[in-house]
Amino acid sequence: MEIPWQRLQDETLTALIEEFVSREGTEYGEREYSLAEKVAQVRRQLREGRARILYDAEADSCHIESAEKDAR
Repeated sequence: MEIPWQRLQDETLTALIEEFVSREGTEYGEREYSLAEKVAQVRRQLREGRARILYDAEADSCHIESAEKDAR
């Protein structure tokens, strides 16, 4: 189930994004980015509709993924 990012409290959204960007294997290219920069990038992607938040009821967890994933 998709969760609109606008419905989350700012603290909750920030924690979710920080958890996402700090996962091992998250790739941002050749340049190193700070945590704040990574969070800002993901927030921008959510605002622009290029990323989305999904809730998995079976696992009782949320994750962020590219919105283009369905377009493939």
